[in-house]
Amino acid sequence: MDEKTLRALLARVKRGQSSLDEAVAALKGAPFERMGDLATLDTHRTLRVGMPEVVLAESKTAAQVAAIARKLAARGPLLVTRLAPEKAGPARRAVKGSVYDPVSRTLRRGRMDLPARGPVAVCCAGTSDIPVCEEAAVTLEVMGVEPIRVYDVGVAGIHRLLARRDDLDRARAVIVAAGMEGALPSVVGGLVGRPVIGVPTSVGYGASLGGLAPLFTMLNSCAPNVTVVNVDNGFGAAFVAGLVARG
Repeated sequence: MDEKTLRALLARVKRGQSSLDEAVAALKGAPFERMGDLATLDTHRTLRVGMPEVVLAESKTAAQVAAIARKLAARGPLLVTRLAPEKAGPARRAVKGSVYDPVSRTLRRGRMDLPARGPVAVCCAGTSDIPVCEEAAVTLEVMGVEPIRVYDVGVAGIHRLLARRDDLDRARAVIVAAGMEGALPSVVGGLVGRPVIGVPTSVGYGASLGGLAPLFTMLNSCAPNVTVVNVDNGFGAAFVAGLVARG
């Protein structure tokens, strides 16, 4: 049950095209579905936050991912994140029409049918950051929000970013992924009057400390429109940016 379906149901009741008993029957299901001891699916999450529950495949077996994905896909759009290639086969077979992307390590089917006020730009400092950005871009697409990919525009060649200024200006929010010293979100934040969501990545040499160095840089940004998610969290950045775009 999502908000669009609920509104349509209530409108039918208001017009006398559906009875109260029919409406109660449609709403009678619990806001969750138990799958034995495996999982308890949050089936009302779409109604509350505008996006179905997303499956984090890390630390789950291929069979567990496939079973959960099959159940969720029967109710609406599906997104599975952090799905390693060796686990993807069973989930793909369990959900007909699903698409697996090995770069972002996502499995998806369908997209939300909700209006967005504009696109979201997804930027990365270097090609090595693209997997995190693709996780963000795929998440936006499932949310029904257009991603604008602005890749390999790091501060070591800042003219590359400036050449994409028009794309940044038409975005409702900007996601910026960077490893190494993580300076790019501050630069973007100084260029656009939009929310900028920094994503530190674990890309870089030893002193980057697996993403901690760019995380600290982004947390200390002097651009006041920059906020930060956890290391390599392209999904979390996209979820927040998608809500901004819908707002």
